[in-house]
Amino acid sequence: MVVAADFFHDRPVLVTGATGFIGRRLVTALRERDARVRVLVRSISSVPLDWERVETVTGDVADSASLIRAGAGIDTVIHAAGFAHADAANTPEFVARHWAINAEGTFRLLDAAVAAGVKRFIFLSSVKAVGEPGSSWVDECWDTSPETPYGQAKRAAEERVLAVGRVTGMPVVNLRPALVYGPGMKGNLPRLIDAVRRGWLPPLPETGNCRSLVHVDDVVQAVLLAAARPVAAGQTYFVTDGQSYSGRELYLLIRRGLNLPEPHWALPAPVFYGLAKLADGWLRLAGRRNHPVQTALNQVLGGAGYDSSRIQRELGYRPEWTLARYSESARAGRGS
Repeated sequence: MVVAADFFHDRPVLVTGATGFIGRRLVTALRERDARVRVLVRSISSVPLDWERVETVTGDVADSASLIRAGAGIDTVIHAAGFAHADAANTPEFVARHWAINAEGTFRLLDAAVAAGVKRFIFLSSVKAVGEPGSSWVDECWDTSPETPYGQAKRAAEERVLAVGRVTGMPVVNLRPALVYGPGMKGNLPRLIDAVRRGWLPPLPETGNCRSLVHVDDVVQAVLLAAARPVAAGQTYFVTDGQSYSGRELYLLIRRGLNLPEPHWALPAPVFYGLAKLADGWLRLAGRRNHPVQTALNQVLGGAGYDSSRIQRELGYRPEWTLARYSESARAGRGS
């Protein structure tokens, strides 16, 4: 991936969330470009032993003093830290954690960045910062309110990022990745893969729904471009792999990656939803007030399609991965 190599040479860059799924790949890409990388980590023990020439600052987004230390002398901040349980139960505890980390933590980091004279600020948000589009295929003009505490906190952070950019003149960018896949991924997609591997999930039907995904390396590409291209300042972009996946297509690509044969039948969608409702009923008797099984099913058969052509057009973003390519890579044992 050749993206803005000269731009990052000897440039001091702070990465939050550096030991996470996306953050680790970001640090690798920045080191390859000879950036002077600093990371904010809660524990020094989480830093990989092979991260030579990476400066560490211990702290977190709840600790303003640590943010001030982390921002001193920094040119570019890439804020990838966050509480990533996007589909966690809507309990007061989780609502408070989303707001404290994803919203207020970003507010504190912005304050520290402004005080330190940081030159640019890139925020890793999420497509969850807007409401799901259902059967529509939407671009950045889609501005419905987010539906989850995670999305609401991300949206509040985005709005503060743009406001700080307007007031101070600091170039700021919000990036909204779709569901991110790749080596080391967590969340709903790995659970779906595990269910297919174990034979727990019957073949999904073709419902014609559209879902967007993006490979972790292409998220990194988008971050580097957002930092390096002046035209990105003050903008918010969706980031996807440019493909549209139905639930059936996801299921078949997963089976291909697992070297499993393609089934020639499918369980009808009403049957799936009926079973999910029954399972959630049992869970409700056990004390679970939300609907985890139906929520998980909606993640596969529901609609969430996002158009990332704007970032391609304006920043030259070119996704290198599709889930089909990733599945073939996994089947060949390369994993990427």
